[in-house]
Amino acid sequence: MADSVNILYPPAACSDSGMLDVGDGYSVYWEESGNHDGPAVIFLHGGPGAGCAPAHRRFFDADHWRIILFDQRGCGRSTPTADISANTTQHLIADIEALRMKLAIDNWLVFGGSWGALLALAYGIAHPDRCRGFVLRGIFLGHNDEVDWFMNGMGRFFPDAERAFLAALPETEHDERLSNFHRRLSDPDPQIHRPAAIAWSNYESGCVRLLPSNHMDTSGTLALARLEAHYFVNDMFLPENYVLDNLPVITHLPLIIVQGRYDIICPLYSAEKLAMNWPGATLNIVADAGHSAFEPGIMSKLVEATNDMKSIS
Repeated sequence: MADSVNILYPPAACSDSGMLDVGDGYSVYWEESGNHDGPAVIFLHGGPGAGCAPAHRRFFDADHWRIILFDQRGCGRSTPTADISANTTQHLIADIEALRMKLAIDNWLVFGGSWGALLALAYGIAHPDRCRGFVLRGIFLGHNDEVDWFMNGMGRFFPDAERAFLAALPETEHDERLSNFHRRLSDPDPQIHRPAAIAWSNYESGCVRLLPSNHMDTSGTLALARLEAHYFVNDMFLPENYVLDNLPVITHLPLIIVQGRYDIICPLYSAEKLAMNWPGATLNIVADAGHSAFEPGIMSKLVEATNDMKSIS
């Protein structure tokens, strides 16, 4: 049973882990926990660049699920860190498949939030036969208007966070903030990329919850900021409207969406658009939540979703 106080399942011990050589000079960290003989679930973290944490195992009943986590190229415990060479959506899809084959998993439930939701959908479109279903949070479809919103729109709700964000750039660079942040974040000189990375990460952290926290977690700051800017300037390495145009190859599979009503980073509009184009999808709107997976209402609905998905396994 899920912990009634903490909402999530109790911590599950890691039973196996390793580094998988995926080519291009990258090795990705992976780990397994839970029931090795149970149906598999793959956790796709956000960002790009955020990485996984032990708490992510707790969305799943370890007595039932074979829980697989991995750090995507360039972030977390994968090496090299904060590297954007040979780092595209297509590379990440190939890495997921390489990991599936290494672990001898026939198919799995795909769980992802924010950027991880887009990666889950792109993976599913590329490999529909390898997916049992999807649990997705904080929907991001990779559209240009969603990127523009992140860079130029959400500061209307968090003007203090936006003001601190823009303070990392000269005023003359504010009109082209994405390209100017990208240029600074890509610079090898820490005196140039580090202030930009901290500003970028704090901007995102400042907008992620319904009730903002004064605590800013700058661990992995450069990987998060550099990879996000890299993917943003390259249109997520996907054609505009790619997911919705190709959705029919996976809409026969079950989908549960968990979305905060007041998610400012990935507004509800995209989640509703996805649900309306997926017959049979379940859209759970959490009335008192923003974007973070660790807000109480979001945690509760994600655990409920993974439990509901037991019936398809």
